[in-house]
Amino acid sequence: MPELPEVEVTRRGVAPHVEGRTVRQVVLRRDGLRWPFPPELPQLLAQRKVLRTGRRGKYLLIHFEHGTLIIHLGMSGHLRVMAPGIEPEKHDHFDLEVSGPAGNQVLRMKDPRRFGAVLWHDDADGDLEHHVLLRGLGVEPLEAGFSGKLLYDQTRQRSAPVKQVLLAGDIVVGVGNIYASESLFRAGINPKTPAKRISLARYEKLAQAVREILAEAIVQGGSTLRDFISVNGQSGYFQQTYFVYDRAGVPCRVCAAPIRQIKQGQRSTFYCVNCQK
Repeated sequence: MPELPEVEVTRRGVAPHVEGRTVRQVVLRRDGLRWPFPPELPQLLAQRKVLRTGRRGKYLLIHFEHGTLIIHLGMSGHLRVMAPGIEPEKHDHFDLEVSGPAGNQVLRMKDPRRFGAVLWHDDADGDLEHHVLLRGLGVEPLEAGFSGKLLYDQTRQRSAPVKQVLLAGDIVVGVGNIYASESLFRAGINPKTPAKRISLARYEKLAQAVREILAEAIVQGGSTLRDFISVNGQSGYFQQTYFVYDRAGVPCRVCAAPIRQIKQGQRSTFYCVNCQK
């Protein structure tokens, strides 16, 4: 599943092609994906201008003057920018065609497994942050509100393993499985440690590691996951620098001990028993 860096790479790729542009048409090629498409979407967006793009956790946001298009890439979705008139392929389910000074362009969503989403939040329904999919999300890890103290304060009563707390998304949002494993390695914290047993100083190291790992991944175009490619069709290469993720049995890059793999909440966790205490 695309994680925060992949979604941010997608947002940055989409932004120059849609921001300030006027929607010519919306094409829906099925009733929906994980949830139904808003059937009125073509009428809602026709001739409306895209003000800006944004991101909340793993949700891509396209803001208009009267509401926000909410896009989730699910397990296998990705967006491509292309010229109009290109015939859709089997799993191309959604088009947003915009016009601009350089001509018309199409933002097309492909989602073979159909776990993604294209939804609409109307400004008349209240603040976007109160949308059912967004209201329970924690702070953004790359913004000022995220800190080691926040992690420390919010985990004093949590006995769950620290990696599970990072993945939960109610304290900090968007730190998915890959980047949680890598961040815990960089901070030297065992992923099985109960969250409430970690000191403030160690949480400060973890917060810094999360920020660094996510920023590095964004610069490197994200990770080339099985189904992820960026807007221009290129792959990310952050996976070439993994220290622990998907390296079970391979010598640790720091101490040469074999990387271990365990299951936590149905997800694979990778760590080094020597480097992570």
